[in-house]
Amino acid sequence: MLHHVYFSIGSNIGNRKRLVREAIALLNERVGEVERQSSLLETEPWGFTSPNKFINACVCCLTTQTPRQLLAITQNIEREMGRTMKTTDGQYHDRVIDIDILLYDDLSVDEPDLVIPHPRMQEREFVMVPLREILDNV
Repeated sequence: MLHHVYFSIGSNIGNRKRLVREAIALLNERVGEVERQSSLLETEPWGFTSPNKFINACVCCLTTQTPRQLLAITQNIEREMGRTMKTTDGQYHDRVIDIDILLYDDLSVDEPDLVIPHPRMQEREFVMVPLREILDNV
């Protein structure tokens, strides 16, 4: 069975547009067909101060993977692309790439390391603007 999963992707270090496009290509290869993709949006850092602006985008993939498998895949992609630190205790920082699972069909998951729908997406314009661009029902 194919599931619709929505991801948020962001980068604010290095060639940000190339890195976001590379992450999208890797999602297409490892998660499933990228059915829809938002435009790239340049935004200010959220939750921390940095001179480096972000490039953000959202994509919708068709997948047979479970949410837990998707978490492992996205974390592997982040590591392969050079991300070394994850956000802990609300301490945000510059990052080469960040991939968040936003929505997975109409499923709700509430586990210590995986919450779907993403708990803070509604308060983040850098997520909601590109997400609205590709969502059918918003």
